Amino acid sequence: MSKGKILIIEDEKKIARLIQLELEYEGYETATAHTGTEGLSLFQSQQFDLLILDVMLPGLSGLEVLRRIRSTNQLTPVILLTARDSLPDKISGLDLGANDYMTKPFEIEELLARIRVWLRNQSTAIEENPLLQIGDLTVDEKTRMVTREKNTIELTPREFDLLIYLLKNQNQVLSREQLLTNVWGFDYYGDTNVVDVYIRYLRKKLDAPYSTPYLHTVRGVGYMLKE
Repeated sequence: MSKGKILIIEDEKKIARLIQLELEYEGYETATAHTGTEGLSLFQSQQFDLLILDVMLPGLSGLEVLRRIRSTNQLTPVILLTARDSLPDKISGLDLGANDYMTKPFEIEELLARIRVWLRNQSTAIEENPLLQIGDLTVDEKTRMVTREKNTIELTPREFDLLIYLLKNQNQVLSREQLLTNVWGFDYYGDTNVVDVYIRYLRKKLDAPYSTPYLHTVRGVGYMLKE
């Protein structure tokens, strides 16, 4: 049984491979990316328990990847990998929501110890408050269970991610571009039709069978979730 799923975003392939081998030996499931754009897309398309993120990346920088992740996800622990003399990067990273940083070169045993600490802290945080709610609609982030009026609602992974983003920004009007960027990632840039399609899917499952709709269209702007 996997101890958790970890994403490694590191452009130096030898370092990424070394971290991957050590983590898999310790019983973790891993995925790797070598550019910021690829890493962000992977993070947004799958569920990860922890992210190891190099600051110096081609394309999107590690700090920009972190900023975009933290705009929608405050829970997943992020450990930055920084160069020895890059104090501004460390400070900026912590300000943007990184949980920890390791300075290169580092001992793999220390990285493993920090991963254990942050995964333990994360599981505690989710256990303390796994529920998101609006009216009689409840979502448990830990079990990914969605219920309304005590009825279980089955959602696909993408529908679930869209609902989570709407719930975390309820009572705010969200443009199609915002939803596309934060739920689908930049691979879908410009294809806002996909947002309308998935909003329709969600509406059919969350609102259609019930008397009170929560998902509202704001004409010419986008969508919002509100009572």
